[in-house]
Parts: sequence; structure tokens; C-alpha cells
Amino acid sequence: MPASSSSRVDYTALKVNQSFIIGLLVLAYLLNQPWLVTFVGLVMLVGTVWPQAGLFKRIYSDILKPAGLLKPDPRPDTAAPHLFAQGVGAIVLALAVLAFAAGGVVVGWLLTALVIVLAAINLFAGFCAGCFIYFQLERRGVHLNLPLWRAAK
Repeated sequence: MPASSSSRVDYTALKVNQSFIIGLLVLAYLLNQPWLVTFVGLVMLVGTVWPQAGLFKRIYSDILKPAGLLKPDPRPDTAAPHLFAQGVGAIVLALAVLAFAAGGVVVGWLLTALVIVLAAINLFAGFCAGCFIYFQLERRGVHLNLPLWRAAK
């Protein structure tokens, strides 16, 4: 679904979000701290359900952008596919947390690694696997769009 002429997404906010996700999940693995996976998953879940409350995007919009450290990169796009992708990542991390809780440490870290890899592909190569899934579902008549997603920028 092409974006309307008035619909824009700040790609710098997306990249900051992805960078935090990747950085914190790699740190969680290196320090063997599954609680950090839980934290990132919760941040992603909150940011999916209530986009304006997404912690990593708030750090960008409230600190990094006003300080002039990063510049906005608004592009014609809609937020829904990106929010869907983030939600899928949150679900995968929830499964990782369940695996950790059940003693499946290897499975937990593999699921965490999946989120890291897909976020890195999006950050560095510009391919969003979750967005791809979103658009494939749209083509098949499945429309996923939470009410708060319409107001997200």
C-alpha cells in the first residue's frame, strides 16, 4: 500500500529504534542477561501498541534530535508496516523469554539472535522482513491496523 502524500515516517527514528534493539540484545547475550531481553521485548511491545510511548523513539525525539545529534529523515511512508514488524519482534522476544523461563537457554538465545539479525538487515540493508509480511497479508485481504497506528509518525 503506497503512502499518501501527507503520510510520512521519520527513518532516523526507525534507525535509532533498531540500533537500540540490536545494541541491547547483543549486550544481553554478551553478558548472559535474559532480563535485558525481557526489557527490550516490553519496550517493543509498548511501542507497538502505543507508538507515541516507544522508549527508544522517545530518546530520539526528546533527546537526540533536539540536541542536534541526529537529523530527521522524513519519507513518504506509513507507520503501520513498521509497527507490525516491531510487534512481530516483540512476540519473538516473548517466546525467547518463555524459553529462558522453561530452561531452554539455547532456544531463548536463538530467538533473540533472530530478532538481532532481522533488525540488522533492516538497519544496514533497508529490508524490513516484518514489513514484507505485513504487505503480503494486505495483498491477501488481511488488514492489520491498530487505532493508535493511524496517529503514529
